[in-house]
Amino acid sequence: MPTLILFIISMPALCCTYKVNCSNPDQPSLLQALTPVFNLNSVRPVFDTNSPTDIYMYFTLYGILGVDEKAQLLTTYIWLHYWWMNEFISWDPIQCGADKITLPKEKFWLPDIVINEFMEENKAPTVPYVGLYSDGTIHDSLPVKVVSSCNLNIYTFPFDIQNCSMTFNSYIYYAMDIKIFSGRSAELITELSKTVMTTKGEWELLDITVLKEENNDTSGLYTDKLQYDITVRRRSTMYVVNLLLPSCFLITVDLFSFLLPPQSTDRSSFKMTLILGYTVFLLLMNDLLPVTGNSIPLINVFFTLCLALMVASLLETILITNLLCCSADLPPVPGWFKVLVLKILGFLVCMPRKKKRKSEPMTGTLVPKDPADTAVEDKALQELQCVSEVLQAIRAQVERQKEGQSSEDWLQVGFVIDRLLFGIYIISLSVSFITIILLWVKAYKI
Repeated sequence: MPTLILFIISMPALCCTYKVNCSNPDQPSLLQALTPVFNLNSVRPVFDTNSPTDIYMYFTLYGILGVDEKAQLLTTYIWLHYWWMNEFISWDPIQCGADKITLPKEKFWLPDIVINEFMEENKAPTVPYVGLYSDGTIHDSLPVKVVSSCNLNIYTFPFDIQNCSMTFNSYIYYAMDIKIFSGRSAELITELSKTVMTTKGEWELLDITVLKEENNDTSGLYTDKLQYDITVRRRSTMYVVNLLLPSCFLITVDLFSFLLPPQSTDRSSFKMTLILGYTVFLLLMNDLLPVTGNSIPLINVFFTLCLALMVASLLETILITNLLCCSADLPPVPGWFKVLVLKILGFLVCMPRKKKRKSEPMTGTLVPKDPADTAVEDKALQELQCVSEVLQAIRAQVERQKEGQSSEDWLQVGFVIDRLLFGIYIISLSVSFITIILLWVKAYKI
């Protein structure tokens, strides 16, 4: 018994009904019966042109191919699915021998669903066929390589989390013609994408959310939109191992270099070599750092801080070395400065003042002359010469003691200042590192 397939086409100036019989319950007969509909591929398939066509869609994320921080682009590979009802088509699958058939896309009306953030041409393979079901549902699926614009915030690099959007809408049809809905829940899309994702590169998928933009305009003269928000997180292990740990090791070595004797020139040479090595390290690792004009990444602040602390420690070493080496040529330490540094600051840095050295016995004392020689000299002249020699010896001894005491005071001042600057270095290093780490941890847990 021939099968009756009903096609109803409603247009502003024409309303007619096509009745096509299937000669046999097979696909060739069904295709022959559908031939009149293929000529209507430019018409939106609805009975009433005032009623919208509901488009249901979702996508599966198969891979995150890359993120370009400089160009602010996200490259992903998705498989897009969307379907809608063709009200002109329906048949009995039992009598026609098929519930679904696959036909070329050019035989049907297709919605012009696009991604607003698309920046390049889709270079994925094309799929020239769609699936047609007996109830009039048309299902279209195709792979898409999406290069989309995204506002990337790399302030917390390499512990950054990015949120990029894909907004689907029509360029030709208003909301009165096309309504777009999500065919699956956001949780199911996220779970399926994590299951089938083939790329395990730098980025990790966290979540996919769906946002349906509502519009209170009853006229329908606006574009209906459906927005998917993709949240991804950077895998930071490589950057921690290649960038952060070497910097921490070098700054630790610079910290322990304060244990070297400050009056030794090896300490300053060591610090200069350390700064040179760290500079070369930053030049070699520069390719791993993101380049963008939006904001300065926190890791750049970290590197700059490490280099600044190394330079500051080198300047401190130069100052202390110069003070200790030139202490013998400096004037005596002023009293107020001695009290400030040796007593107050020395107490704060737990460095008590060294005890003064005992005065050495005077040398160059008067040597008695031979009585045979003094017999011919006048007694008064002899006494005056003896007193003169004794005064000269005392004067020389006092001057030597003053010079020794002044040099010892300057040495003590240098040691106290070195200990004080070492404490300031530790405090600055600790506060800076803790602040940066807290900012990273806070950003990573969001």
